Amino acid sequence: MDYACISADECRERLVRGQRGRWLLPDGPLEVVGEPRAGRLLIAHGAGAGQDSPFLRRLRETLAGQGVQTLAIEFAYLQQMRREARRRPPPRIDRLVEELARWCDLLSHPDLPRPWLGGKSMGGRAASLLAARDQARGLVLCGYPFHPTGKPESLRLSHWPLLACPILVVQGSRDPFGSREELAGYDLGSAEVRLLEDGDHDWKPRRASGRTQAELIEEGAAAIADFMVRHA
Repeated sequence: MDYACISADECRERLVRGQRGRWLLPDGPLEVVGEPRAGRLLIAHGAGAGQDSPFLRRLRETLAGQGVQTLAIEFAYLQQMRREARRRPPPRIDRLVEELARWCDLLSHPDLPRPWLGGKSMGGRAASLLAARDQARGLVLCGYPFHPTGKPESLRLSHWPLLACPILVVQGSRDPFGSREELAGYDLGSAEVRLLEDGDHDWKPRRASGRTQAELIEEGAAAIADFMVRHA
C-alpha cells in the first residue's frame, strides 16, 4: 500500500473520523494501525532501522490486536537515508526531540485524546526527553538505551527525575543497553519494568531458551496494552 499525500489538517480530520492508513505529510510519512480501544501510542523508531523494520512492523500489528492504535512516524534523517540510498548517523538527540514535538503538535486535535509517547531504543529516548520537558500522558519505552554501546558508566537517566507521567519499560533481559542485572542497580523512580526473558535488544531470545521473538513481542504488546488501560 502506497502513502497518500495529505495536509496536516486533512490528517487530523481523518484521525477524528477514526480512519487508518499510510499518509505522507509535509513532515514525513505517518502510518496509523489499529483501533484505539486501549489507547493511542505515538511511536518513534530506533537509530539504525525505520518503521519498516521486521521488529517494529510485527510490534505494531500485535499492538493493534491488543487494542492499541499506533501512530508511527519517521525522523527526517532516515527519510534522507532513503532518498540517498546510503546510511548516515542520526543527528543530535535534541534535534530528534524537537522533531517529535512537532509531530505531537501536528497530530493534536481538541476532539482526540492526547496520544502516549514511546519508541524503540533511540526513539524511546527522544520520547522520554520530550516528556521530561513537556507534559506527557504516558511513556512506553521498548528496549530503552540506558547507556551507549560498551559504556555502562554513561547512563542516560539524568532527565528521569523530571518525568511525572506513567512509564513502562519493556526490556529484553539480555539487552546490551540495559540488562536485567544492570537495571537492578538503576533508580527508575515509579517506572514499571517488564523484562522479557532471554530477549536481546530486539526481544529476540536464544534458540536454547525454547521461546521465539514472536512470543516475546506478544508478551510485550500485552504488557503495553494492560499498562495503558490501567493508567488511562
